[in-house]
Amino acid sequence: MNLNMGNQGSLGVAVMEDTDLESRVEHGYADSNGVKIHYASLGQGPLLVMIHGFPDHWYTWHYQMEFLASDYQVVAIDLRGYNLSDKPKGAENYDLRSLVGDVVAVIRHLGKDKAIIVGHDWGGMVAWQFAMHVPAMTEKLIILNLPHPCGLVRELAHNPQQQQNSQYARDFQQEKAYESLTPEMLSNWVTEATVTEAVKQKYIQALQRSDIQAMLHYYQQNYPREPYVEDTSLLIKVQAPVLLIHGLKDEYLLADALNNTWEWMEKDLTLVTIPTAGHFVHQESPDLVTRAIKSWLSR
Repeated sequence: MNLNMGNQGSLGVAVMEDTDLESRVEHGYADSNGVKIHYASLGQGPLLVMIHGFPDHWYTWHYQMEFLASDYQVVAIDLRGYNLSDKPKGAENYDLRSLVGDVVAVIRHLGKDKAIIVGHDWGGMVAWQFAMHVPAMTEKLIILNLPHPCGLVRELAHNPQQQQNSQYARDFQQEKAYESLTPEMLSNWVTEATVTEAVKQKYIQALQRSDIQAMLHYYQQNYPREPYVEDTSLLIKVQAPVLLIHGLKDEYLLADALNNTWEWMEKDLTLVTIPTAGHFVHQESPDLVTRAIKSWLSR
């Protein structure tokens, strides 16, 4: 199912700025084999875990948390290496197995045996892997601007435009890449068009608490490397229902990678495309994204 979202209705999300959300969330830490994973929780009900991407932190979901918390316990985590979570040294600590284990640890820490998993960017990659490798704990899966890994690798292998647009990832894979990055540079995606200057400062402060080298370990450990080769021999089909939301102006992850996603699903796939949004779709079109999630979950 492909829903091309235009401007319709409003939850009032887009006009929300910095509320007292931070004073209302409950902060906590889960232990993941000795690594502390920070989370912020709001609301009660079925567990919904939200996983941010690069270069971000839990607060990126504040629009969605406000409106989903009326029906769910919404838990937004800080990935390891970011903000208030631990930042273990060594690239080997940032492989996908460890990252999936962090989400498992949060769910178990909260006394649950499964959750709705939501991920954006690297959080989306973690969410895909979680659904494939821990299906019993995956109630439903929601992915924002991160095509299925098979689609991404296919495009890297055959699409020159995707190869060109992924140059940033190859740059990040260089050993000393972190030395040329600063929190201020990495926060440039946060513009006054989507949030106030005061909110932008929250992102800068979170990046100052983060470990930039650790953040780049995600690319060094997990992003495909040249020569790009398609290999579906180890493919595990996703058993949970999937909602896939993609801002079509994403210059980093091109929409061509969405093609044939249904071939890697065991159950239904709903694809929502938003032509006016880019990579940070949940920030650029918060109203549409939140409404799409609420509607899909209430089916």
